[in-house]
Amino acid sequence: MTTRTRYFMLGSFAVLIAGLCSGLVAYYGGFPTGLMAQAGPNELAYVPANATVVAFADVQDVMSSELRRQLKQVLPTEDTRGQQELKEKTGIDLERDIDHVVAAMLPLEGAETGDAFKGTGFVAFRGRFDAVRLESLARQHEAEVVEYKGKRIVRLPEKAREHHGGRVPVLAFVEPGLVMFGEERAVHLAIDTAEGGQSVASNGELMSIVKDVAGDSNAWAVGRFDVLANQAKLPEGVSSRLPAVRWFAASGRVNGGISATLRAEARDEQAAQNLRDMVNGALALARMQSDSRKDIQAIMQSVHLAGTGKTVELSFALPTEVINHAIAAGQRAKQAHEGPRKID
Repeated sequence: MTTRTRYFMLGSFAVLIAGLCSGLVAYYGGFPTGLMAQAGPNELAYVPANATVVAFADVQDVMSSELRRQLKQVLPTEDTRGQQELKEKTGIDLERDIDHVVAAMLPLEGAETGDAFKGTGFVAFRGRFDAVRLESLARQHEAEVVEYKGKRIVRLPEKAREHHGGRVPVLAFVEPGLVMFGEERAVHLAIDTAEGGQSVASNGELMSIVKDVAGDSNAWAVGRFDVLANQAKLPEGVSSRLPAVRWFAASGRVNGGISATLRAEARDEQAAQNLRDMVNGALALARMQSDSRKDIQAIMQSVHLAGTGKTVELSFALPTEVINHAIAAGQRAKQAHEGPRKID
């Protein structure tokens, strides 16, 4: 792959990497009320009703949070050359041009037996993108630009698709200020759904959970645990020991610290009690093993297990001081392991 081709792929797909990876480490979150309809952002209109996972994260809210500011003071200075180079080539500023992210995982009908991942999905990014510039860059690197129901779609060059298991990742400009990345079939489904198909808004069970977790959350994810576990093809010895959980939800808020809640909806009350017992045992073991670590103790003290009936909830809240202390302790441990640096 040439340097120019790499720039194109970075330009079109770095948005995905930035949104999802940053979300995993709780750098990106937020749920401004201006984006809310009944429950969830407007982009849920693109998510088909049978989605197995739906997730949301807001970039700008967390990037402006007190936690982000303090972490930048504690963490080592980042090398911004790659980010600057990306901006020069594509016009995308990863920290300022993405407002929020909506992601969905969908079941893949007709998947062949033995397919390692029997699902597909897409990620939609709301922000400011120079579509003409990105499309021009794509054409320079032999990408194919096609239309689907009036939407401009950039398909990876044939030679680049070999690295994606035969699937066709695409970047679609679905409406002004909204860019979608995903497998071609998933993006087509999303466009079809927005133009009159059944969206997740018609899935009362899922939307009821979204309404619960989205209220004061900065980021959230809701999904069908039983479907995911079935697709994962877990070993019989593992799957038979898992409580019968149907739905899961994760929500969090990033401001001066981090607070988060993990929620599971079991098949019945007995399954929920079994799950609570399992989590209680794991927490007790973790607390015993953290007796000699004050930083870990502070984290464990914030963990709270709750829930009644078929619901199990695990929550925690970490102030900035605890997070900074944990980061500093990790840096000291890393330095001790690496030893003193050699001077050339």
